[in-house]
Amino acid sequence: MTLTLEQIHLRDPFILADAATSSYYMYGTTGKTAWGGRPEGFDVYRSDDLVHWEGPAPAFRPAPGFWADRDYWAPEVHAWNGTYYMFASFKAEGKCRATQILAADSPAGPFVVHSAEPVTPADWECLDGTLYVDEGGDPWIVFCHEWVQVGDGEICCRRLTRGLDAAVGDPLLLFKASESGWSERGKAGNRVTDGPFLFRSEAGELRMIWSSFDKRGYNVGVARSVSGLITGPWKHEPKPLFGPSEADDGRKPAAPAEGGHGMLFRTFDGRPMLVIHAPNKHPEERPAIVPVREIDGTLALGYDQ
Repeated sequence: MTLTLEQIHLRDPFILADAATSSYYMYGTTGKTAWGGRPEGFDVYRSDDLVHWEGPAPAFRPAPGFWADRDYWAPEVHAWNGTYYMFASFKAEGKCRATQILAADSPAGPFVVHSAEPVTPADWECLDGTLYVDEGGDPWIVFCHEWVQVGDGEICCRRLTRGLDAAVGDPLLLFKASESGWSERGKAGNRVTDGPFLFRSEAGELRMIWSSFDKRGYNVGVARSVSGLITGPWKHEPKPLFGPSEADDGRKPAAPAEGGHGMLFRTFDGRPMLVIHAPNKHPEERPAIVPVREIDGTLALGYDQ
C-alpha cells in the first residue's frame, strides 16, 4: 500500500536515509497502541521521494517470552559497522520502562533482540534512547530519565560496548529540563524531557535537539556542548524552534505551529530535514518533515520562498 504522511498514524517518527539501498525508511510509535492496548511490535515504511510511502511492513515482532508487553515506543535505526541497530523503549508490569537494542541485516528488518537486557538502568524509568558515537569511535546511548520518577525530567548518557550489546559504567547526567530556560511545568509540577537527538553543526559543534512543553505546547529545543564532548556542559538556545523568533523575517515557517520528538537527516541530495510528529494530540498526530537551515550558527526552520 502506498500512503502519504497525512495517512500514517505515527508518533516519534525516525527516518533513516539508507545509502546502501538508496531508500528512506521511517519508523515510529504505532499511533493506535501508543497509549494503550497490546502492541504487535514496530513497523517500517519505505520511500524513494519522502512523499509516497510503502507500508506498513513488520520490522520487529517480539519472540515468545519477550519481557515487555506495553509501551513499545520511539524506535530509531542506526547503521553501525555493517549492521542496523534499533534502539527502542519498552515496558511491562512491575518493570521500569527501558531502552533495549535490537539488530538486523537490513533496514527493513526483521529486527531481533541484540542486547541481552536493556541498556538503561534497571531501577530508572527511561525512554527515547538514541545512539551517539564520540570522536574516539566509542558508542554511547543518550536517553531520558523520566519526569514520572524524577519530576524535573533529565537527559543522560551512558557508554556502550562497541558491539552495542551492553552498557559500560554508570550513567551521567547531561542536563535537566529546567536548565533550558523555556521548558514549562505541567499540571503535576513536572517538566518533560523527550526525544534527544545529537548532530554536528556546519561548524562542527556538537548539538542536540530534544523536546518538552512551553507555553505554546509541545516543542523542540536546541542545546550545544560547550566542550564539544558528549559530557558537556550543555548550553541551551533561549527559544525553541516553533513559534515567533527573530529569524522569522516576517515569513511563514514551513512547519506546524507545534510538534516534537524530532530527529534530523539529510536527503540524498544533501538537504537537511527535521521530522517530528504534529500535532501532539491523540489520535491526530502524524509525521511531518520540515526543512531546516543554520542561521549564524543556530538551527532554524526552513521557510516558504
